Formats: sequence, C-alpha cells, structure tokens
Amino acid sequence: MRDDDVPAWWAGLGLDGLVDVHVHFLPDQVMNAVWNYFDQAVVHYGTAWPITYRTSVEERLKTLTTLGVRAFPALVYPHKPDMAAWLNTWARDFAAVTPGCVASGTFFPEASASSYVREALDLGTRIFKVHLQVGDYDPRDPVLDDVWGQLAEAGTPVVAHCGSGPIPGRHTGPGPIGEVLRRHPRLTVVVAHLGMPEYAEHLDLTSYPNVHLDTTMALTPFTEALMPFPRDLVPRLADLADRIVLGSDFPNIPYPYATQLQALVDLELGDDWLRAVCSENGARLLGV
Repeated sequence: MRDDDVPAWWAGLGLDGLVDVHVHFLPDQVMNAVWNYFDQAVVHYGTAWPITYRTSVEERLKTLTTLGVRAFPALVYPHKPDMAAWLNTWARDFAAVTPGCVASGTFFPEASASSYVREALDLGTRIFKVHLQVGDYDPRDPVLDDVWGQLAEAGTPVVAHCGSGPIPGRHTGPGPIGEVLRRHPRLTVVVAHLGMPEYAEHLDLTSYPNVHLDTTMALTPFTEALMPFPRDLVPRLADLADRIVLGSDFPNIPYPYATQLQALVDLELGDDWLRAVCSENGARLLGV
C-alpha cells in the first residue's frame, strides 16, 4: 500500500476516515529539537531514523487530510519541569483552530501538576500524553497520585510511552505503569507502540478494564528489524479487537504512513478488526 492508496482502502472498509490517536504537533522550537535528536539516531539507537514528513505545519496538516485522518490529537510532552502547563495551553490553542484536532495535554511530576491538569480538563482537554523515557520520571511519584486520580475519574485517556523501546529508560517497562494501574484500576491508559519490546507483558495489562494499546510503529518492517512482535501473540490482538487503536507517530516516522496500515492488513485479522482498530476504537476514546 502507498499513501495514495489509503483513502480508497479505508473507503473500501466502509469507513468515513481514519482516527489516529498518536500524532505529534509541537511548538516549532520543540519539534525542531525532536527532529535534531532523530538526526542523531545512529548514535542514540544504532540505526538511521529519517523523518518522512519533515515539512511545514501546513503541509503536514494537508497530508493528514489527504490520507483521510479525520480525527487526531497533537500529542505534547515535556522533558523538564515548568514546561507542561504552557504545552497544554499551546495544544488547546492549536486544536481550536485545526479541523479534526482534539485538544491534548500532558504533565510532569511537579507541585503544580494537579492544578494545571484540572484546568486542562475543565477547558476541554480530551487526551493526555506521558513519555516516561523522554521525561525520565517515575509515574509512581506521589506528586502525581492526584493527577492519575483526576484522569481516572474523568475517564480521560492517557497515551503512555511506557515500553522500553527503542531504548530502555530508568522507569520504562510494565512494572511502573502497572503499579499506577493497581492504584487507579479505572484509569484509561493507551499503551503506546503495543508496549514494545515488552509486548506480552503490556498486553497482560488489559486485565484492567480500560487499558488499550496503540499500534504506533509496531509490526512495521522498520520495527520488526529491531524489536519483532512475536507471532504467537497475534491471536491476542484478535481477541482485543476493542482495545487496539490506530497510532502512527506521524510525522516522526522513517517510512510512509501507509506502511503502518499495511502492517495491520498483513495480520489477516479481518475487516471488522481493521474497522475497529483504524476508526471505531479511536473515535470512542477521543469522543468524536
């Protein structure tokens, strides 16, 4: 499948477009820093990571429209204190003027987190992002307990990069986020990247009723060369048809967008599964 084929593909499934829960738009200076990091991917990850959609904001939005991504968040995330609150404001403002974009938010373990998360929820933020590798913090930090409680009560999903791929962090893996879920079992967590490379262990977290996993970069040839998804786990993806959601990591992917969709098709789990994953589950989570 090529990008040009994507609209006909989802139309053939009877969908009115795609819902992608793992898309990034960031303030220019932050996005440029992210891209500069990926420019050094050989040093960081041992492999090149060219950004396929390294274009202007306007061009990136046009690309999503052309692909038929009808709903998406502009996931933001901090790497230091005193950053999350202004990212939340930026993300709300961006969503307000961007068709199809759902307001997103984030947080960091700091004393102000509880108040700015409450403000974000009150102002209509519908999804949050935490990146435990980049942020390098423990999600079990007591200062975040009220934040997790607020999100659990609100039923607001949190996309959590908690897996140890592409490189482990001090607080990645299923243990830390699993402890958060033990404290807040109603929390709606979307485990990013199918939890790579701890795929089975993160799939086990679906014993909690509101845990989902997104497909971001998983199963693609690029990721299979680094952290292959065990084939014996594919039946579990089939059984979790209502808990797997489309994610792409657009624009920061080293291959065309269609590659992610083709990887899902290649699982041969059927059209009903594809409809649920590529649209219905994400629409439910984002409230669109």
